[in-house]
Amino acid sequence: MSSFPDPEYTPLLANNNIAHDGVYHRFTRSQKRLILAIVSWAGVIPFFLSGSFMPSIPQIAKDLDSTPATISLSISFATFASGLGTLFWGTYSSYYGRRPIYLASVPCLVVSSLGSGLSTTAPELFIWRSVQAFGAGSGLSVGGAVVGDIYKLEERGKALGIFIAVQLIGPAVGPLLGGAATHYASWRVLQYLLCIGSMLTFVLAITFLPETSHPGSRGMDKASLGSGNPPRFVIINPLNSLRLLRSPLLLLQGTIGSFVLFTDFVLWVPLSYTIGERYGISNETLIGACFLPSGIGSLIGAPLAGWLSDKIVKTLRAKRDGKWVPEDRIRGTEFGSLFLVPVSVALAGFSSRYVDGMLGVILNLIALFLNGLGVVLALAPLGTYVIDVFHKDSAEASAATNAMRLFLCAFMTTGIMPSLDHYGVLITNLLSASLAWVAYGLLVLMIRYGDKLRAMVDVGFSTIQPE
Repeated sequence: MSSFPDPEYTPLLANNNIAHDGVYHRFTRSQKRLILAIVSWAGVIPFFLSGSFMPSIPQIAKDLDSTPATISLSISFATFASGLGTLFWGTYSSYYGRRPIYLASVPCLVVSSLGSGLSTTAPELFIWRSVQAFGAGSGLSVGGAVVGDIYKLEERGKALGIFIAVQLIGPAVGPLLGGAATHYASWRVLQYLLCIGSMLTFVLAITFLPETSHPGSRGMDKASLGSGNPPRFVIINPLNSLRLLRSPLLLLQGTIGSFVLFTDFVLWVPLSYTIGERYGISNETLIGACFLPSGIGSLIGAPLAGWLSDKIVKTLRAKRDGKWVPEDRIRGTEFGSLFLVPVSVALAGFSSRYVDGMLGVILNLIALFLNGLGVVLALAPLGTYVIDVFHKDSAEASAATNAMRLFLCAFMTTGIMPSLDHYGVLITNLLSASLAWVAYGLLVLMIRYGDKLRAMVDVGFSTIQPE
């Protein structure tokens, strides 16, 4: 592998005569913490809206005179819309900056959450939830890019670990609150709370969130500099980010993320039935509480993954006398990818199929915890890795890979309930575990041949030293 004199050398920084470290000293430590808190809070909402929805599916189906299978499809619609939002907001943030995107996307959440709560038919709910997910897409791509803007390489893993850990409060407590609201009041209550939470996000962003893009890096800055005219509104094709998927490296990263994340959906979407009906739990609050182990595992795994990936990067770079190999970042994902993710989903399938009574419930909860831990240990370093190797276009690169992951998961999720009906929980979960092991094999390829994969198609990797 070739060495890089400056681990994040980019022509952009060089051409603007900005010292590499100086870019990251624009904000004080306290300012960085506040920025991190705001974008992390903004990232909680999209995870909360999906987590709080799942325990409510039976009541929503009854309330809207529909079926659970039909209402479950709204998860696929929302996942697809989130992918579109990720592309749209990520692309526009590269041109206009991070702050304007938050100020434009959060109002979508405010209006759509209110619309979801007022829905009277399933199609109406599908539309509003899709708008919700579209607006929430900014938290997936732009939030990570903001962290990349303000934290340098050796600090980024820990900061992104905190960012992800805070986000994962959503799936940790969302199902419990959603189940409680459904059982004691109505599923609509959570939608109104999401509306209020989105309003708070907007107030925080407009009051305390500065522009974090590196000086001169926005598309509008370059356009204004080249023409000598003030910036003007420009319409950008949000699908432009997908051009980055020409790179085999990013295709592998997106595929790995899709197969790993899909195990979450396999456990979460039918949980009201695989645990609820299977073990006679009808109280939505208790069903929501069954999601807690997954959220707790994620909360533990996120900072652990960030700390571990930073430590591996520092240790191996020191052993090579300062030579940086970007794939060091993802070496810490192997245990989660090889063992925790596939074994957990297989354990849940086996327990639901063969183990009765309280022991079956306990084994399912253990499987959910291990899965939450494993998924984050696998995905968090992969997300940081993309920002490392695409630092100049981190928002677009994150948008492209996240969108690919969400699109594939949206498609695969439509088959979960039919597969459960036709093949049963064990076969369905074993198929998901098999995909997770395929993802591990692809991860090994990335670690071993990352330099060759980047060299196949150069789509603007920050690690490539210009001539």
